[in-house]
Amino acid sequence: MAHLPEHVVKEWVAGFGVRVPRGATAAAPGDVGAAAAGLAPPLVVKAFGPDLLHKSGAGAVRLGLASAAEAADAAARMGDALAAAGTAVDGFLVEEQAEPGLEMIVGAVRDPVFGPVLAVGLGGVFTEALADVSLRVCPVTESDVREMLDELRGAAVLHGYRGRAVDVDALVAVILAVGGADGVVAALGGRFGEFELNPVICGPAGAVAVDARRIDADAPPDERQAPPADFDRLFAPRGVAVVGASTRRPNFGNMFLGFYRAAGFAGDLVAVHPEADEIDGVPCVPSLAAAKADYALVAVPAERCADVVRGAAGIPFVQVMSSGFGELGRADLEEDLAAAAREAGVRLLGPNCMGVYSPAGGQTFLGGTPGRPGRIALVSQSGGLAGEVIRVGERRGLAFAKAATVGNGADVGPAELVRYLSADPGVSAIGLYLEAPRDGRALFAALADAVKPVVALVGGRSRRGRAAAASHTGALAGDHRIWPALAAQTGTALVASQDDLIGVLDAFDLHAHRAAPGEGVLVIGPSGGAGVLATDVFDAAGLDLPPLPDAARTALRGLGVGAGSSLANPLEIPLGPRADPALVRHATGAVLAGHAYADVVAHVNVQSFFTFGNSADPLLAYAREVAALQESAPDTRVTLVMRNAECAPPGVEDAVRDAARAAGVPVYRGMEAAATAVAAVRRHRERRQAGSV
Repeated sequence: MAHLPEHVVKEWVAGFGVRVPRGATAAAPGDVGAAAAGLAPPLVVKAFGPDLLHKSGAGAVRLGLASAAEAADAAARMGDALAAAGTAVDGFLVEEQAEPGLEMIVGAVRDPVFGPVLAVGLGGVFTEALADVSLRVCPVTESDVREMLDELRGAAVLHGYRGRAVDVDALVAVILAVGGADGVVAALGGRFGEFELNPVICGPAGAVAVDARRIDADAPPDERQAPPADFDRLFAPRGVAVVGASTRRPNFGNMFLGFYRAAGFAGDLVAVHPEADEIDGVPCVPSLAAAKADYALVAVPAERCADVVRGAAGIPFVQVMSSGFGELGRADLEEDLAAAAREAGVRLLGPNCMGVYSPAGGQTFLGGTPGRPGRIALVSQSGGLAGEVIRVGERRGLAFAKAATVGNGADVGPAELVRYLSADPGVSAIGLYLEAPRDGRALFAALADAVKPVVALVGGRSRRGRAAAASHTGALAGDHRIWPALAAQTGTALVASQDDLIGVLDAFDLHAHRAAPGEGVLVIGPSGGAGVLATDVFDAAGLDLPPLPDAARTALRGLGVGAGSSLANPLEIPLGPRADPALVRHATGAVLAGHAYADVVAHVNVQSFFTFGNSADPLLAYAREVAALQESAPDTRVTLVMRNAECAPPGVEDAVRDAARAAGVPVYRGMEAAATAVAAVRRHRERRQAGSV
């Protein structure tokens, strides 16, 4: 990578509107005095050269010099020290020292997945000490930049500290000059490697970049994208061919033949075998060329896969289940496989993936009877985890429209599928499980354009330190920081567990369409302690619990709620096997008459129903009342939390879920899961109302 001298970078970045100190250069220490003659003290002297990427650590910076002569003397001593250390010096930069102020870092690096990523944080020595930084994928908008600044733990100092004000607008302008649509990163295009201003000194009179670093890439990255595909036949093939099933020793190919047969696949199902007439009751054809199929599943050793794919011309989609490619260090095999797909004119899923699931289209990679067709879509880099999400989700009442696993993503990746699914009228919400997608830039654009709500679970978000990071920005921009940035920019809900992925998909499917014109969350149920804990949970999720309207208090007391005590949100109501199950509906109605809460979270202690009663009927009656509440307030998002559900006899939890979901009410086992789901839907609705999607 090409490293440019600081003074060259400063002269260049000034053309983007970034203020830099007045300065001059000198080839040798003896020339520094003359170079500094027209500058106003105090002065700064810096040495520059290819070995001086971090000047402070190398002793190549001197501050607070009172005259040109003092600057010349400092340069001479600096040059001697650097020469003694074996550090080459190309010259010296002398500048007017900026007035003290708040030091910030503004930089960008090229992430291997998402391309240019902007980093903003507290600068100077605090870059290492505090690592207080916010990231966004470039290009950024002014709104993005202001959100970044608000995210900093030290954000308060931007609005005045120890009597010193900061011109935040000037700082925003500097950040946009680096990462905005017309900024430094965009101007460099494929040449961009790294860029950093550290520190940018901010005060009441503006912001000045006192150090600048630019490193250009040796060669532009390959950011070619495959043309968009019509994936209809991927999810509803008229014919499926399985390559790799055995007549003697059952293997994965045989397993998939069994899956399709068990699922009742209505199209043409064939096995590809050079000699057999049939395998496991499925007719055989000698080659893929003889198969009438829209989808071919390949389950042969990795070394044979490319040849099989080359023979798949005329089949729109080929899935390679086999492993043993890039994930095991055999990048050569994976490159050959992708080339084979291009030669054959087919789209490739995998390698190292389980395939596709679509109950309505007859696609499956799971054993047993497919679930009922629904509206939820899933794209996963892991086939095993996708199977868990589908089966656990279906067990909880979710219904899937389309799911695709992409494994290593040598061809088809998450970005293309997100674009396709977002435009699919039969899809209500999209779930993602990602690790390191190759199509990061395209995925960022697809998520930003998505009109359907999207929730992502990301594996492997722990920091992978970059060896020999050339800048502080590079060291700060770890993978774990980029995903929250992408989520903030695109409106994607980012979750930390498989359970929350399923829970948010459920809430998106049932609630994302509701207008919910009100504000805040009303929490209603038994136990003051549970209400206090709920307050903490919803507050941590960024959700507001506004107080009850005055008009509701009188109505609630008339219902026998809050007699002898204050009424608040969370609202405590008597609820158990001997209480009136309709109270939850009447009390909530009284509150909603005075304030249009966007969300109502009704909770119940399941344990109490079976500690103080012997029948599930009162609990089921309560669930039906919660369902009736949703039906009576169709624009309000009603959520049910079954605390301590494991205390119910077998089958009761399922019956409660069924009763609630029949009216479009999602059900959770804990407040934390409910708060995550409510917050995700809230953010999606706010983004949609703001016109971002």
